[in-house]
Amino acid sequence: MTDFEEGFLLGILVGEGHFGGDGLQAHVTLRMHVRHEALFHRLLANIPGSKLYGPYHHGGRDYYQWMVRGKPLRQELLPLLRRHFEDIDDHVRHRIMDMIERYKLND
Repeated sequence: MTDFEEGFLLGILVGEGHFGGDGLQAHVTLRMHVRHEALFHRLLANIPGSKLYGPYHHGGRDYYQWMVRGKPLRQELLPLLRRHFEDIDDHVRHRIMDMIERYKLND
């Protein structure tokens, strides 16, 4: 990824991302309106192995959900997040660290 693409991804994840899991494995998700479909395809290209689900139409909302888990999370996204930990605000950094600890991602 270029520096711009890394910053773009970090900005979206800091503002809109969810760092957690399903009890079995960690995942990072991003849910946004279907009008952002092109953005999701950019994320798919930048994080190989990430997945796009939807479009969903639920509760008056029309959205896609992008998800990173497993090997793509460990090998692609976490190294990027760790490289930029100092640039991520405290609240989001703690959410990421909680996910890393809960799902034992300290490789």
